[in-house]
Amino acid sequence: MKEVHTDNGGEFLNDVLYPWSQRCGVHFTRGRPYRKNDQAYVEQKNGSVIRRFVGYDRYTTKAAYQQIEKLYRSLRLYTNFFQPISKLVSKERIGAKVVKRYDKARTPYQRLIESGVLSEEERLRLEGILRRTNLVQLKREIDDTLEVLWKLAELPMDTRRELSRKAGVVCG
Repeated sequence: MKEVHTDNGGEFLNDVLYPWSQRCGVHFTRGRPYRKNDQAYVEQKNGSVIRRFVGYDRYTTKAAYQQIEKLYRSLRLYTNFFQPISKLVSKERIGAKVVKRYDKARTPYQRLIESGVLSEEERLRLEGILRRTNLVQLKREIDDTLEVLWKLAELPMDTRRELSRKAGVVCG
């Protein structure tokens, strides 16, 4: 790793990450304050991948953290090897109408292979990961992990009361 670029949140600007980057010779930069579009690509992926699967619930327990870690390992494979995306190639305004043209849908893995930036060793390593990954089993792992994770969500008290009432449980 050569560089870390974060936003200005306290979860990033702390007494651990910055000293670590200095010690390891990793260049540390951060986004400009009050410029929400500085991290647009990351935020887009956060919405299209993470929020789509995890949702907006709050998770604060160690068990939830472990489930999210497990989920991310599976989602990384699922997203990079099996989810094709079309990239915007051009945008043209014709009067009031905007015509967008997209390239052929390909997975991030396919795009990386086609770019030619990988060494032969790196290419073979990724090829091996793809060969060993069973899509049906991977999807089942994701679904099972999500079922456990959703049960660990920190629910607002009124939602908890409502669920408890429906289940016949008395809660304070």
